[in-house]
Amino acid sequence: MSSKSVPGGTDPKDVLGTGERLQKILAQRGWGSRRVCEDLIADGRVTVNGVVAILGRRVDIEVDLVAIDGAPVGVRPDFVYYLLNKPTEVISTARDTHNRATVTELVPREPRVYPVGRLDADSEGLLLLTNDGELTNRITHPSHGVEKEYLVHVECSDAGVGESAIHRLRIGVDLDGEITAPADVSQVQSGVLRIVIHEGKNRQIRRMCEEVGHRVIRLVRVRIGPIVDRSLPPGEWRHLTSAEVKALIEAISN
Repeated sequence: MSSKSVPGGTDPKDVLGTGERLQKILAQRGWGSRRVCEDLIADGRVTVNGVVAILGRRVDIEVDLVAIDGAPVGVRPDFVYYLLNKPTEVISTARDTHNRATVTELVPREPRVYPVGRLDADSEGLLLLTNDGELTNRITHPSHGVEKEYLVHVECSDAGVGESAIHRLRIGVDLDGEITAPADVSQVQSGVLRIVIHEGKNRQIRRMCEEVGHRVIRLVRVRIGPIVDRSLPPGEWRHLTSAEVKALIEAISN
């Protein structure tokens, strides 16, 4: 490619970079065929190190930061993304000063990964672990509002949780002087609530339910944004698929 093909007649290496072709990297990471990835680039949706990429751009997967619609894309081959079904009594940290079992002990030790957010020790269900710090920050930041869905078993009468309590959960309850954001709440069966929130306050759902008069007996996270897996046994993990990583990135881009 001649210097006439790049802005200002500058050295093509200054604009196009070196390494692998960008569309090839995106295709390998599950963003579609190379033609589809070329369209993403042509539409101005892809940036490299904060600069809108052009067709012909190459990237060094060790140093360049690639993003689609502003959300970082893990292009380095050493990034890993695990989905764990966390059992109860396991701590959602990388280490514990009281020698309790931690979630990082349930996944491969190398490369070292960290939980994305957390689940209380007495809660269970889906938890992401990764060494992709940019993706972690995006998912956990409140501004992106990634939904988390829970099945919540609570103490109640045979008649179940009353409509007034459910209404309060939906519109927000006062926790230490701060009103929680509106939640999607329904009663799937007597004493079992489906609650969808996008916040992550400490023990939020337990405190919300107690605030409306219902102590939580069991709490299970069943969805993180677009990620769902009803077949993963407690204590087991698996890699996220390329399509799932792509769906996560798209979810935090909206």
